[in-house]
Amino acid sequence: MAKEQLKMIKEADLKNNCPECFNQELKLTFYQKHLISRLFNKTTSEVSHEIKCLTCGSVIYPVSWTEDIERSFEYFQKLTVPEPSSVKLTKLSVWLLAALVILAGVLAYLYFAGILKDWL
Repeated sequence: MAKEQLKMIKEADLKNNCPECFNQELKLTFYQKHLISRLFNKTTSEVSHEIKCLTCGSVIYPVSWTEDIERSFEYFQKLTVPEPSSVKLTKLSVWLLAALVILAGVLAYLYFAGILKDWL
């Protein structure tokens, strides 16, 4: 089973007022989803975000955004460049693939040499 992990790709301080406590200490963070398994590490194209007030500690959801927060969010969203989606094999999967190729080569050699034909 692959574990999901969110990696931060961009963080920005917003100069907008918090809708809860009206202070100007908001932090916008963009995350990219990564799937990590024993056999592969996959970077997805899924990007999520979070706006948090540093004063009151509340998460500001899109329902309570003001127009200023929306404009700031759209600006920083255009600046955010996620990593391209990709799949990287781990060392374990590379070793398993190499062992499989070597085993197939040995079996093909034994078959064409006539040694394996006697067993079948």
